[in-house]
Parts: sequence; C-alpha cells; structure tokens
Amino acid sequence: MCYSWDRNKCSEVIFTENRIYLCIDLKSFYASAECAARGLDPFEANLVVADPSRGRGAICLAVTPAMKARGVRNRCRLFEIPPSIDYIIAVPRMRMYMQISAQIFGIYQRYISPEDIHVYSVDECFLDATPYLALYHTDPRSLAQMLRDAVLRETGITATAGIGTNLFLAKIALDITAKHVPDGIGVLDAKSFRETIWHHRPITDIWSIGRGTAARLEKLGVYDLHGITQLPEDRLYRVFGKNARYLIDHANGEEPCTIAQIHAYRPKQTSFSNSQILFRDYTAKEAWVVLEEMIDSMALKLVEQRLAAGTVSLSVSYSKDIAPRAGGSRVLENHTQSYRKLIERFAEIYHQCVREDLPIRKLAIACGNLKKQETVTFSLFDDLAAQEKEERLQNARVLIRQKYGKNALLKAVSYTPAGTARLRNQLIGGHNSGES
Repeated sequence: MCYSWDRNKCSEVIFTENRIYLCIDLKSFYASAECAARGLDPFEANLVVADPSRGRGAICLAVTPAMKARGVRNRCRLFEIPPSIDYIIAVPRMRMYMQISAQIFGIYQRYISPEDIHVYSVDECFLDATPYLALYHTDPRSLAQMLRDAVLRETGITATAGIGTNLFLAKIALDITAKHVPDGIGVLDAKSFRETIWHHRPITDIWSIGRGTAARLEKLGVYDLHGITQLPEDRLYRVFGKNARYLIDHANGEEPCTIAQIHAYRPKQTSFSNSQILFRDYTAKEAWVVLEEMIDSMALKLVEQRLAAGTVSLSVSYSKDIAPRAGGSRVLENHTQSYRKLIERFAEIYHQCVREDLPIRKLAIACGNLKKQETVTFSLFDDLAAQEKEERLQNARVLIRQKYGKNALLKAVSYTPAGTARLRNQLIGGHNSGES
C-alpha cells in the first residue's frame, strides 16, 4: 500500500544533485531465463522454477509475471499454487542462470566501466551513471532504457530500473516506484522521495528493513519512514545501537556510501560459513555425519586459500522449531586450517549442546578471525611432523578436486545413507546445476 502516491511526481524529476545512480534488476530472472530458453513470453506463460523431486512442499525459486498476475506469489511452495492454474515446472538450472548473468554483466560493461558497477546479486546491479550522461549525450532515463533494450535484445530477458541521486534512492526507485510506472523505470530524488515514499506502508517494502526491525519500530509507534524522522535520534540509538544510523539516513533519503567506497572496502576480519537445510529429519548421530562433511569441506577451503581460522561456531536447528536452536562458539588456542583440530572443537560444541532425542533439520558452521597461513605460529606442544603430513594430504586433495571435481575424492562417511556431500557437490547455491 502506498499513501499520497502521485505517479507524475515520480516521472518528472529534475536532478540537481552531483551524482546519478541506476539500479537494474532482471525481472523474475530464473523464470524469464527458462522462458527465453523455451521461446516463451514470461508475461503470457505460466511457469515456475522448482525441483518437484523435493515434493509438493518444494519452494518455487521464481514464477513468471504471468503467474504473479494470477495471484501466485514468488517463493511460494508448489502445493500453494491453485489447482485451477495450468503451469510448467522448470527444474532449476543454476549454471545456466549464472552464465546468463555473466553475459548480461558483459553487456553492461560495453557501456559502463567495471569501476562504476557494483554487482549486488545474480540478477541485480548498481551503476554510477554520472560520467556517462555527458559521454553519451543522454539523460538518466534514456541511459537506463538503452541498457534494458540491449539486455532484452541479446538475452530475451526484461529488466526494470531505478534511478536515484544516491544508492538508496536508486534501490527504492527500483523496488517501489518502478512498479507504478508503465515503462518500468522508477525515478527518485530527495524531494520526490519525501512526497511519495515517506508514508509508504508496509515499511518492510523498504530495502534493509525486515520484519524484526519493523516489529521494534512498531513498539515505538512507527509504521513508515516519516515516523522514524519524528523520533529523537538518541531513542533510536538506544533501541537499535549503531544500526540506528542507517535507519536515520534512509528515513531522510540519504546514503553517503558510493560504489567507489564499496569497491575499496576491506573488512577488518573475515570468516567462512556454510549452512545446510536437510532434506528430512535427522537424528543427532546422522546429523554428525553431515557435520563431518561440512567441516571437511571448510578445512579444504581454508587450505585452498591459504588461510587459518582463529574461531569456530556451530548452530543446530531442530525440526519445526520444536526447541530453541543449539550451538556455540570457541576461540582456538592457535590459528589453524587442520581438519583434525577443527573437528575436535566442533565435536566439543556439538556433543555439549545438541539434544540427542530431538530431530535435526538445519546445520550451520563458521570459521572466523581468519589470517594468512604463513603468519601462523606454532606452540611447543604441536606435533610438527603430523601437521606437515596432514598439510601435504590436504594440498593433494585440493589439487585433485580442482582437476577432477569435488566428488573425485570423498571421505567414507559421504557414502553412508546419511551423507549429503555427493549430492550437494553437484548443486550450485543449493540448487540443481542443470547438468547430469
């Protein structure tokens, strides 16, 4: 629902600020890619992207605009689609989607320098259009249309766009404003933002405001961005801590961060994480098998990138939330990439925290406080000969996996009924790669 909506105010913005950004999104990307491969029009064809082998409860990764027009929401489950609708089920082909995404990124690069592009996701990019308006003797809307036309012409996929005077306004123009204009190009500056977005509800439509944040704002009597601007800043800081700065800036239509700053950013600490939703309820003993596989994969990733972990953490979720999540974290005595040392610490957390009488449905692990392996020091109690032997073995495994694939060499647990690594190694992003 959008209050005080005036379509004309959002289509006749005259930019006076120094920078102009575009945010371009590929409409119903996975579903549109499947339609393009079949020679179908996604605005006419009823198609969903889902893996029916996972049952009627399988999540639809994408649905065509034609399905959305019939009331089918994105990310629904197969059983939620009304039986009166005839539709095509396309099994996910993640490798194909990634190839098309790379092709489209290449299209953008023919017009815009990579330094002025920030890839936000597989189907969405931010572009700093500022220097290109004079270069192409054009205006922001015409530049956005030129890029959209090139993508449609070469891939058959329709894109929508948002134009704004900062990254936040460009994103909001895409997510909200573009849906209310015929050409699918939304435009916002500070003035039109206050006139058309300040009172927009639900507030969860706003980028980066999830249900948890919305619930806390509701306790403060706030239901839209204008309400945030009416609260004392110190009160917001008491509730949200340092994240209050983002809320305050965005409520005022401000975003100081630029694409150049995003490219220059280097985190003070890095971490690797991996999570897995199990296909069925697992016992604690079965879940440990999967956890062994995940830790093994994490250790190999550390070896491959020549990094060592200083902390480990584990989270275990039970089926249907029948009990609170279990887990914990540990600070390691010395940074390590050793599978043997990592699994010892994870086993310690697992056996101390996990209830053996409850079915498990999700596992998540992380290795944090990473540093370069060559900077790691050893203690007097380390068995250097054993560590060197393990390091040679792990390096050999990495080389084999790089040359022959992840399933070329697996631990024995992966061949037990509880193992999932063989299947998951064939997936991309947890979904079918589209290859046999």
